[in-house]
Amino acid sequence: MLKLIAKMHAAEDGHAVGLLGPLVAAAGAILLACGAADGSERLDIIGGIVIAVGILAGSVIHHARIEWPIYHRLDEIEKK
Repeated sequence: MLKLIAKMHAAEDGHAVGLLGPLVAAAGAILLACGAADGSERLDIIGGIVIAVGILAGSVIHHARIEWPIYHRLDEIEKK
């Protein structure tokens, strides 16, 4: 199983790359829900910030690991 996960992570198919951002956002959503149920404003704020970081991290990771290498290869092809 670990070999399969490592292979998916190294592949350019994008299956495992985008997983980190949504996991962070899900943790933020859980914090936000707990804060809303408890009436804790601090936990609500922290949860909202963690959700935003997770969404932004997912987009940045996808761009850095998937789109950037593709654009780099296309630039190399155009130079030839």
